Amino acid sequence: AFSSVANTCRNVQYGWLIRNLHANGASFFFICIYLHIARGLYYGSYLYKETWNTGIILLLTLMATAFVGYVLPWGQMSFWGATVITNLFSAIPYIGQTLVEWAWGGFSV
Repeated sequence: AFSSVANTCRNVQYGWLIRNLHANGASFFFICIYLHIARGLYYGSYLYKETWNTGIILLLTLMATAFVGYVLPWGQMSFWGATVITNLFSAIPYIGQTLVEWAWGGFSV
Protein backbone atom coordinates (compact mmCIF):
# COMPACT_ATOMS: atom_id res chain seq x y z
CA ALA A 1 0.00 0.00 0.00
CA PHE A 2 2.87 2.38 0.69
CA SER A 3 4.13 2.09 -2.88
CA SER A 4 0.68 2.99 -4.24
CA VAL A 5 0.53 6.08 -2.01
CA ALA A 6 4.05 7.05 -3.05
CA ASN A 7 3.08 6.55 -6.69
CA THR A 8 0.01 8.75 -6.25
CA CYS A 9 2.04 11.50 -4.59
CA ARG A 10 4.80 11.45 -7.19
CA ASN A 11 3.15 10.57 -10.50
CA VAL A 12 -0.41 11.90 -10.28
CA GLN A 13 -1.02 15.59 -10.83
CA TYR A 14 -1.64 17.12 -7.42
CA GLY A 15 -1.36 13.65 -5.85
CA TRP A 16 0.30 15.14 -2.79
CA LEU A 17 -2.73 17.43 -2.39
CA ILE A 18 -5.18 14.54 -2.73
CA ARG A 19 -3.29 12.57 -0.09
CA ASN A 20 -3.15 15.47 2.36
CA LEU A 21 -6.80 16.42 1.86
CA HIS A 22 -7.86 12.84 2.43
CA ALA A 23 -5.80 12.41 5.61
CA ASN A 24 -6.70 15.78 7.12
CA GLY A 25 -10.31 15.54 5.99
CA ALA A 26 -10.72 12.23 7.79
CA SER A 27 -9.28 13.71 10.98
CA PHE A 28 -11.52 16.76 10.67
CA PHE A 29 -14.54 14.50 10.15
CA PHE A 30 -13.89 12.72 13.45
CA ILE A 31 -13.34 16.04 15.24
CA CYS A 32 -16.77 17.11 13.97
CA ILE A 33 -18.26 13.85 15.25
CA TYR A 34 -16.73 14.39 18.70
CA LEU A 35 -17.99 18.00 18.79
CA HIS A 36 -21.46 16.76 17.88
CA ILE A 37 -21.35 14.28 20.78
CA ALA A 38 -20.12 17.01 23.15
CA ARG A 39 -22.99 19.23 22.09
CA GLY A 40 -25.41 16.39 22.80
CA LEU A 41 -23.91 15.90 26.25
CA TYR A 42 -24.07 19.61 27.01
CA TYR A 43 -27.74 19.92 26.04
CA GLY A 44 -28.79 16.68 27.76
CA SER A 45 -29.67 14.73 24.62
CA TYR A 46 -28.69 11.53 26.43
CA LEU A 47 -32.07 11.72 28.17
CA TYR A 48 -33.70 10.60 24.90
CA LYS A 49 -32.52 7.02 25.30
CA GLU A 50 -33.63 5.60 21.94
CA THR A 51 -32.09 8.46 19.97
CA TRP A 52 -28.90 8.44 22.04
CA ASN A 53 -28.46 4.66 21.72
CA THR A 54 -28.98 4.89 17.96
CA GLY A 55 -26.22 7.49 17.85
CA ILE A 56 -23.90 5.26 19.87
CA ILE A 57 -24.51 2.36 17.46
CA LEU A 58 -23.77 4.67 14.52
CA LEU A 59 -20.57 5.89 16.20
CA LEU A 60 -19.32 2.36 16.89
CA THR A 61 -20.14 1.28 13.34
CA LEU A 62 -18.39 4.36 11.95
CA MET A 63 -15.27 3.69 14.01
CA ALA A 64 -15.23 0.02 13.04
CA THR A 65 -15.57 0.90 9.35
CA ALA A 66 -12.75 3.44 9.64
CA PHE A 67 -10.63 0.84 11.44
CA VAL A 68 -11.06 -1.75 8.71
CA GLY A 69 -10.53 0.85 5.98
CA TYR A 70 -7.32 2.14 7.55
CA VAL A 71 -5.64 -0.93 8.98
CA LEU A 72 -6.04 -3.41 6.13
CA PRO A 73 -4.63 -1.37 3.23
CA TRP A 74 -1.56 -0.32 5.19
CA GLY A 75 -0.73 -3.86 6.23
CA GLN A 76 -0.41 -2.94 9.88
CA MET A 77 -2.58 -5.87 10.80
CA SER A 78 -3.28 -9.11 9.06
CA PHE A 79 -6.58 -9.88 7.41
CA TRP A 80 -7.04 -12.55 10.05
CA GLY A 81 -6.52 -10.04 12.87
CA ALA A 82 -9.07 -7.63 11.44
CA THR A 83 -11.53 -10.50 11.04
CA VAL A 84 -11.11 -11.51 14.67
CA ILE A 85 -11.57 -7.98 15.94
CA THR A 86 -14.62 -7.20 13.82
CA ASN A 87 -16.13 -10.56 14.75
CA LEU A 88 -16.33 -9.26 18.31
CA PHE A 89 -19.45 -7.55 16.97
CA SER A 90 -21.12 -10.95 16.85
CA ALA A 91 -21.27 -10.82 20.67
CA ILE A 92 -23.69 -7.89 20.52
CA PRO A 93 -27.20 -9.21 21.21
CA TYR A 94 -29.77 -9.14 18.38
CA ILE A 95 -27.71 -7.16 15.82
CA GLY A 96 -24.21 -8.64 16.15
CA GLN A 97 -24.42 -11.15 13.32
CA THR A 98 -25.97 -8.54 11.03
CA LEU A 99 -23.13 -6.10 11.79
CA VAL A 100 -20.50 -8.72 10.97
CA GLU A 101 -22.23 -9.60 7.70
CA TRP A 102 -22.51 -5.92 6.81
CA ALA A 103 -18.85 -5.22 7.59
CA TRP A 104 -17.53 -8.13 5.52
CA GLY A 105 -20.27 -8.36 2.89
CA GLY A 106 -21.29 -11.83 4.04
CA PHE A 107 -20.77 -14.52 6.63
CA SER A 108 -17.40 -14.50 8.37
CA VAL A 109 -15.81 -17.15 10.58
